[in-house]
Amino acid sequence: MAEQSAVDPVGHGGPKDPVAEAFEAQRTRLRAIAHRMLGSAADAEDVVQEAWLRLSRQDPAEIHNLGGWLTTVVGRISLDVLRSRQAHPLASLDDDGRELVVTADDGPGPEETAALADSVGLALLVVLESLRPHERLAFVLHDLFAVPFDEIARILGKSTDATKMLASRARRKVQAGERPPAAAREQRAVVEAFLAAARGGDFDGLLRVLDPEVKLTADTPEGQVVVIGATKVAAGARIGAIEGVLGRAVLVDGLPGHLAWRADRTPLALLAFTVAEGRIKEIRSLADPARLAALDLPDPAGQG
Repeated sequence: MAEQSAVDPVGHGGPKDPVAEAFEAQRTRLRAIAHRMLGSAADAEDVVQEAWLRLSRQDPAEIHNLGGWLTTVVGRISLDVLRSRQAHPLASLDDDGRELVVTADDGPGPEETAALADSVGLALLVVLESLRPHERLAFVLHDLFAVPFDEIARILGKSTDATKMLASRARRKVQAGERPPAAAREQRAVVEAFLAAARGGDFDGLLRVLDPEVKLTADTPEGQVVVIGATKVAAGARIGAIEGVLGRAVLVDGLPGHLAWRADRTPLALLAFTVAEGRIKEIRSLADPARLAALDLPDPAGQG
């Protein structure tokens, strides 16, 4: 994405452009749409900035409904991001240098929902992650933002009737799957089982919670390391267990994670886990001290 200065429509103290002002009036709504689509504040901000770049290249006279035009653009960009995640689901924690949202995960409560901001609860995100990109867009835009089906149909390149069916199917999945506290607890339990097995050097225990095709992507000061397969990941986890390290449960862009500190309270590593069907499908690790130091991390208090 472009640098922030390149997408600041009303900055630099200069005269305010009417188009830029109109865009700013839409920014909060657009960010909320993208956030609900993607579950990541960083990704949502990138999408909104990209929408501004596209608007800045358009002739305003050709846009008759700016709000609708921007909703369409944000929807299409978000859809592309979701498709990219499916095609390349194992991007590193430091992909594109984006700032991660890392918050303490101390158990269910109001703070857990607030961790995702913009009223995006972990409950809904857990369910939305199970939807296909088209279903997710149809549900989010129509049910959460009251965008008419004909507009959503244009974004998806489908008929209005087909779009209604997508939203209906997504709605049924959401209603059937709205057990977020349980889903979150189940995912956290799998992660805690992995961490306990790693600390204890329990190779069999690690294999029980790792998907056979699990992929570990680690960002280190020396570069990125990728390990594929439960046996190799389990072997590395046993070797990587360090006595006396402080740690606590966190959410990393909404995913269950773990943050570890050295004895001197400097961050050692940040882990994020993708859990499905009771097993860990992906582990992403950030162990670059410079990157960790730049993040807004929870306090070590409450470590375990």
